[in-house]
Amino acid sequence: MTVALALLLGSALVGWLAPRVLWRLNDPVVALVAWISAVIAVVATSTVAAVLLVLPEHGLGVLDSLHHCWDSVRHGTTPTIEVISGLTGGALLTALLVRLAIVGVRSARQRARAREEHLSVLRLAGRREAGSHPTMWLDHDRPLAFSLAGKPGVVVATEGLHRHLTPSEVGAVLDHERAHLDGRHHLLVAAADAVAATLPILPLFKRAATAIRQLVEMAADLAAARTHGVETVRAALMRVSSHSLPSSALAMSKDALGTRLDRLQRRRRMPNRTRRLFSCGIAGAAAMALPVVTASTALIALMLLTCSPK
Repeated sequence: MTVALALLLGSALVGWLAPRVLWRLNDPVVALVAWISAVIAVVATSTVAAVLLVLPEHGLGVLDSLHHCWDSVRHGTTPTIEVISGLTGGALLTALLVRLAIVGVRSARQRARAREEHLSVLRLAGRREAGSHPTMWLDHDRPLAFSLAGKPGVVVATEGLHRHLTPSEVGAVLDHERAHLDGRHHLLVAAADAVAATLPILPLFKRAATAIRQLVEMAADLAAARTHGVETVRAALMRVSSHSLPSSALAMSKDALGTRLDRLQRRRRMPNRTRRLFSCGIAGAAAMALPVVTASTALIALMLLTCSPK
């Protein structure tokens, strides 16, 4: 039980403190990898802890624990604390994971249905430009662009982009939306929404929806700036409209505009691809290991305190 409690403590500490560190990472792609890895690590570590509680030191399995609990109640005795805590922890974790699956599936179906409804209207109102990610052009004066996930993903843009933006700025806007589709950002946002709705227990989960939305926008900003330059992307951000966008869409000027403009202004150079890949690997591995490392530290400290001479 001591190991299980240490793992739960490590998971709780990471879930509480990690967002403060993750948000300070300079590269949004690295921050995305670290945040997602931290969520997976905390959930996995908590699951292992629950399993250890259900399978305590004397080797009781789930069915044996249930039988032991029922046998104790039937004979008028109190079940051991290990059995009670194990069954309670296992039941709570199972309920949370089932709820997460249900919310995720329901959200995916709603998004797919909304996407098909939007595309059915767009096919009638716009002209299609072929490409790896087709672009649907709408005859509207307001400069607007957004992306819809799918097979294939679609970029939707208005002719107002050509009327109000320079050709380079139009290219930056379109590359921004294509970066969302290439990076599967819609899927990351949907997963973060499901986690935040299902597990609003720790800041790491509760803030996931907002943080992932902002980070994918920053990542798409950098992808566009790599080709068109930072100043072009900043100018496009300030000119593109964010009104009347579908809730399931990702659009250039939809989220955290002020923060993104500030980060772009302070950007001195584009992240090196090799260095970024290495940083993503380090950040992901560190985030995955952090709950176990924290738990191990707590266990070692407890052992030292227990074994120290009095």
